[in-house]
Amino acid sequence: MTIRIIRGMFALCCMIMGVFWADYLVGEFGAESTIPLALWRLAGGASGCGIAVLVLFSLRFITQDLYERLFPVVIAITLSLVMGYFLARYIVIVKGIEDLTSQVYLTTSMVLVFGFVGISVGLTKASNWASLVSAVKQRHPHFGNPKLVDTSVIIDGRISGIIEAGFIEGTLIIPRFVLKELQNIADSEDLLRRTKGRRGLDILKEIQNETSKVEVQIVDDDPEQIREVDSKLVALAIDFKAKILTNDYNLNKVAQIEGVEVMNINDLSNAVKPAALPDENLEVKIIKEGKESYQGVGYLDDGTMIVVDGGREHVGKKVSVIVTSVLQTAAGRMIFTKLESVLQ
Repeated sequence: MTIRIIRGMFALCCMIMGVFWADYLVGEFGAESTIPLALWRLAGGASGCGIAVLVLFSLRFITQDLYERLFPVVIAITLSLVMGYFLARYIVIVKGIEDLTSQVYLTTSMVLVFGFVGISVGLTKASNWASLVSAVKQRHPHFGNPKLVDTSVIIDGRISGIIEAGFIEGTLIIPRFVLKELQNIADSEDLLRRTKGRRGLDILKEIQNETSKVEVQIVDDDPEQIREVDSKLVALAIDFKAKILTNDYNLNKVAQIEGVEVMNINDLSNAVKPAALPDENLEVKIIKEGKESYQGVGYLDDGTMIVVDGGREHVGKKVSVIVTSVLQTAAGRMIFTKLESVLQ
């Protein structure tokens, strides 16, 4: 908003200066002009506005990278030219040189020499300046055992209980762009997404509590040259030398390809689920019909899916089953069983 106000004031000042120049030129050269002064002023204001637009448009081509490359060159050249000019003026005053031609020659020679030195230094040492800027940009505060948090983990909500149980330690780093993505989800028009987003904000507030067992840091680092959030997280993880805390399958794979260590909440959940062995007896309530015509589906307390052969006719009933096989998938564990008896 501030930059827009400054641009507007700049354009307005250019228009006013255009009117002043019109008055000046008419007074100096157009005293006998038949064109009314108001038209000259209008033309001057329009010219000033056009120049302002041209300048503002040209500034759009000056990127951050170009600025960082040109800044040391411009500074070196400017300082050298100013130094050459004032040194020449100093010599003229000290030596008492009154001849105008000698003053011009001396000033021109000093500006030429110092200007060449400034150009040479600026062009040859610009790479060192770029290296310095790059080093400053990559200098991050020290985080103890850092972990970058993905949006999916915050929305999932299980991270709060995991932290409370003491399974996560160190510093949780939440980039500002992740927080913005979470806020966009919370403001979504879709009711389900909006509910998930608001729940995620509540979870985030909970883990930021003073009694939390981990430190939470919000950082403004944002690799602007990268558009995808997952890729931004991977780039930041490399810079911070941090792990990524997520339950997103695609981010997990991309991070592993880039050599970044990932802590997947789903993997932890699967690891702590009780193991079910073949021929073991289980009790489960059949919730719905399965894909096959003879199957029923139920769930254990931890959310593990139980597929019951012969259970289709017993939907809504609690049954005793025998484990036949266990299938581990990326989404979790599935237990296949056969019906033994109907309990109730």
